[in-house]
Amino acid sequence: MASQIKKLHDFGQAPWLDFVERRFLQEGGLAKLVEEDGVTGVTSNPAIFEKAIANGDAYEPQLAELFRARPNASISEAYESLAIKDIQDAADTLRPVYDRLGARDGYVSLEVSPYLAESTEGTIAEARRLWGQIDRPNLMIKVPGTQAGVAAVRRLIEDGLNINITLLFSQESYTAVAMAFVEGLEARRARGEPIDRIASVASFFVSRIDSAIDAKIDQRLNAGDADAEALKMLRGRVAIANAKLAYQWYLGFVASERWKALAAQGAMPQRLLWASTGTKDPAYPDTLYADNLIGPDTVNTLPPKTLDAFRSHGTLVPSLTADVDGARRILAEVERLGLDLASVTNGLVREGVRQFSDAADALLGAVAVKRAAILADRLNLMREQLPGELAGAVESRLERARQDGWSRRLWRGDATLWTGGNEAKWLGWLKAGRGDQVDAAGLKALSVKAARYRSAVLLGMGGSSLGPEVLARIIGAKDGQPVLHVLDSTDPEQIAAVAAMIDPQDALFLVASKSGSTMEPELLRTFFWDLSGRDGSRFVAITDPGSKLEKLARDHGYANVFLGDPEIGGRYSVLSVFGMVPAALMGIDVGDFFAGVAPMVQSCAPDVPPAANPGVRLGAILGEAANAGRDKVTVFASSALRPFGAWLEQLLAESTGKQGRGLVPVDLEPLVPPETYGSDRLFVLLSLRGEDDAQLHAHADALAAAGHPVVRIALSQRAMIGQEFFRWEVATAIAGAVIGIDPFDQPDVEDAKIRTRLLIDSYEATGILAPERPFFEDGAMAFFGPRDRDDTAIDAAAILRTHIGSAGPGDYIGFLAYLSRDAEHEARIARMRERVIKARKVATVAGFGPRYLHSTGQAYKGGPRSGVFIEITRSPDPDLAIPGRKASFGMVQLAQARGDLDVLAARGQRVLRIHLKSGDLSDLEDLLNHVLRD
Repeated sequence: MASQIKKLHDFGQAPWLDFVERRFLQEGGLAKLVEEDGVTGVTSNPAIFEKAIANGDAYEPQLAELFRARPNASISEAYESLAIKDIQDAADTLRPVYDRLGARDGYVSLEVSPYLAESTEGTIAEARRLWGQIDRPNLMIKVPGTQAGVAAVRRLIEDGLNINITLLFSQESYTAVAMAFVEGLEARRARGEPIDRIASVASFFVSRIDSAIDAKIDQRLNAGDADAEALKMLRGRVAIANAKLAYQWYLGFVASERWKALAAQGAMPQRLLWASTGTKDPAYPDTLYADNLIGPDTVNTLPPKTLDAFRSHGTLVPSLTADVDGARRILAEVERLGLDLASVTNGLVREGVRQFSDAADALLGAVAVKRAAILADRLNLMREQLPGELAGAVESRLERARQDGWSRRLWRGDATLWTGGNEAKWLGWLKAGRGDQVDAAGLKALSVKAARYRSAVLLGMGGSSLGPEVLARIIGAKDGQPVLHVLDSTDPEQIAAVAAMIDPQDALFLVASKSGSTMEPELLRTFFWDLSGRDGSRFVAITDPGSKLEKLARDHGYANVFLGDPEIGGRYSVLSVFGMVPAALMGIDVGDFFAGVAPMVQSCAPDVPPAANPGVRLGAILGEAANAGRDKVTVFASSALRPFGAWLEQLLAESTGKQGRGLVPVDLEPLVPPETYGSDRLFVLLSLRGEDDAQLHAHADALAAAGHPVVRIALSQRAMIGQEFFRWEVATAIAGAVIGIDPFDQPDVEDAKIRTRLLIDSYEATGILAPERPFFEDGAMAFFGPRDRDDTAIDAAAILRTHIGSAGPGDYIGFLAYLSRDAEHEARIARMRERVIKARKVATVAGFGPRYLHSTGQAYKGGPRSGVFIEITRSPDPDLAIPGRKASFGMVQLAQARGDLDVLAARGQRVLRIHLKSGDLSDLEDLLNHVLRD
């Protein structure tokens, strides 16, 4: 006996299957339905593929093969490779049907990305691309029936593609689609091209209409509506009536002279396809929409459950043309009762696009999860342990970010993701992450040239120096390449120490400054230019086009001038020439380096939904933590990765610390028991496989157990630190969006520079540094504070005790040392930080001036007004002259400290400067120990 489904052909209706899945195809499930049930087509959508790919292992061998061969393949490429194979296999199964019926049936449909629903050009481009890749004549490209989609349909039909127009709910939208189909055929015919094998279906949705109308009816019934009986009569009947009248329009049109002219040229009619035919209301028969929409030249696309139901007990009658007048009366009643079918159908289009986008997000997220598992050691992994309230806020934020398309908006430069200002001008770092901002051949040539030298000295500040220093200290120079010394200080002792470590005649000097006018690199350049004998062949400049430094470098015959991208801010520049030129100089293979970065770039790509996107996910954690008062991002790292924190400090502080909000990075803080920390912390643990970091992991375990949020990031090898540069850049940009600030400006950095320049310019003009007077001094120290300070303290201990004592819960204490950055000073400051944490139970930060001015200084001035700062200065002995200037390096450093104190005070921060008369930091350490023992 013929199958009940197969008998639909006797009524002119083609049964299609609304389902596709790899194992189903491999095991002959579709072939069996074609043979036994007369199924003549297949439809797919993102929801179908999401269920197929996420809930089984049939696709994993193909994914593993793809990602192992191409670790930088995007998840969209991966999904498409899976979908294309399934669609090709389904098309091949249906090809005998297509051939037997002369192209009038036997089609399989694949949908363009739902993200393109409002883009005509994007839809056209993707449809053409998929058509070429799948390369099957019985393919139909599914296009949504939005206004943009209708415009695309007309051009795609003219191109000769088979098109399935989906998400049609109203008769008006259907007729617009039908006209687009006809106009496309007419345009193609006018070009003299054949139109006889171009197929199209108009997917008219049914059950969703009843669900929406029924919900409105039930709401009115529950409110005791006076038209209750009339409303009840409409439940479950509107969708079928709507479909019947759409079919009546079709019958009228195919009888028109306009269509007959096309038919005479062999044109096939655009069939109505009934979609969404599974019943949603369990009170309705499960074959309701299959039974009542049977008629010639139509398609019914049935999900497996509905297909089985119809095979079992479907009713075979020519129902589509039955009681058309009754259908008209139903729709008239809908209008009379004010159920507003037009607004319902318009809303269903928007909802349909959203649902398909949701499904696409879930689908791509599932592929991303599988990709991470396959890549394993080639992708740095992150896991978080967040307390309940913060975890909830993060998940809510990620869901809102998914709905609002944050991953895609970031990559397309949508400034409304932030403040709607000029943020889009500063996204060149996204391209830099792909290696697009460097000349690999030029860097290779530099590497060969650099091998002639024993040493290299990088003269820079902030983003121009911090990234290269991380690369130098974590990866280091290869054998035969120069050792890189990074100098970003005006401290005379530190400059002299670097000069003593090198042979100026056997060294290469890199002058790095984006603006080309930053004071510190210019002063350092002047010093080493004289020291090296003014030999431009041993100097390299890294700067932005058109800068003062570029002109000077060319005038002085520098060996190389590498130009950066003006659309990359300094702190985001490590993956541009500012980081990669020093990397190449050290012998790091830049091509291999970016190959290692690529898996993270693809994991953070625009097609990866926020929850599965490691950069966006981390950004949501950072931003929501800041909004919840957990604004002290405390970084712990295994010994090999400890240098990374200095780069991360600038990125977080300068990007987010403004308008009284933002993140305060806490780096190199000594470990203390979990109960010592306040509720203002977010902890980050960076670990390197193979290192003995059991103590750090135990500390993180204890922190999480105590209810603190902990984020753990694991690297399998040092060279993969490049992935963290990119992850944290994305995360910082996203955190800025969560906090509600522009993460690419630094409005408060310039103020300290201006104050410093005023002092130095005055000294250059007069030979006198503007006098200052301590408010207290003894034999060891002098104390300076804001000009309006009223301090009646009688001794140093009382002053320091009062200052430190002003720090309460949520505050932090900062040690800002205008000293040489060396092991002894770092150790003493670390001990002082530990004493303060245990005594006051507040976060501590530390920085060496003027280095921190170009790094964390933005957050200290523009961020939360919760800082208590201790500036530490001395009079260097010996000092170091600057060629061609009256001011010495020691004078400049003191001017920088004074200028910074003034700005910190003006910003409402609590600040105290302690000048060490002996220059010995142990004097302050002893005083602090005395104060905290009391």
